[in-house]
Amino acid sequence: MARFPALADVPKRTAMALQVEQYVKAAPTFGIHFERRVLELPYRGGSTSVPVHLLSATPDFTQRPVVLLSGGLDSWKMDLHAIETAFVRSANVTVLAFDHPGTGETQAPLDAYADSVIDGLVATARALGNGHVAHFGFSFGGNFAAASGLRGIVDAAIDLGGPIVDSFTRENFSRLMFGMADIAGNAFGFTARPTFDDILSAAQPFNRESLLAQDTNCPMLIVNGADDVHVVRHDTLLFEGRRDTEVHLIPDTGHVAASKLPEAIALMSAWLRDHLV
Repeated sequence: MARFPALADVPKRTAMALQVEQYVKAAPTFGIHFERRVLELPYRGGSTSVPVHLLSATPDFTQRPVVLLSGGLDSWKMDLHAIETAFVRSANVTVLAFDHPGTGETQAPLDAYADSVIDGLVATARALGNGHVAHFGFSFGGNFAAASGLRGIVDAAIDLGGPIVDSFTRENFSRLMFGMADIAGNAFGFTARPTFDDILSAAQPFNRESLLAQDTNCPMLIVNGADDVHVVRHDTLLFEGRRDTEVHLIPDTGHVAASKLPEAIALMSAWLRDHLV
């Protein structure tokens, strides 16, 4: 909690480094294989460093599909340990956990070039496992997972509570709660508090309406809580009726179905088993 919700100052960055240190020390107790690697991925004509965590049943990654997994603006790869280990144990996959641009240990900001980092991760995952790749995203990470699925660059995609279209409107931004607009400002790379219009402008590359107009998607699972205060309900329901797409709006729970997360994890693990070889 000492580094929550954004790495906006030296004490928070120090806390993050210490969290990484303790997480790696704890890895022998996980009951599954763990590796930490730092990838150099193509970015804006050069490269950017992206630390990743690999979790799998065995050190031999070549026999299983790989699931790319990232969290939200204030919940990062180490915070999603329960989901990662559940996927490894229940869906028989290797998890490649990372912090998407603008968050955690990833240095690239959340900007119009962020999708290129995802492209590099997909290529890495295809070479790492048996060639089959899924993309899971939690909260804002669901935006990237949905984009990967809509672009058809992965074999399966799960969006848990991702903002997609209507969550990026002026109306929705004006009612964001719990400091979320300022958390987003940090992710977008602002070094001073941005104006409301600055935030709106920075968010527009992540409006995925143009991708929704295409018919290139892989199988997709879209899940969220019906009472989300951050992501509008329509950003889940707009996937209804889409080819090869399953939609679940879970009642009586909020953002990312947090109070019913075990139910959501069981649903997502079963779906992965059915959609990955």
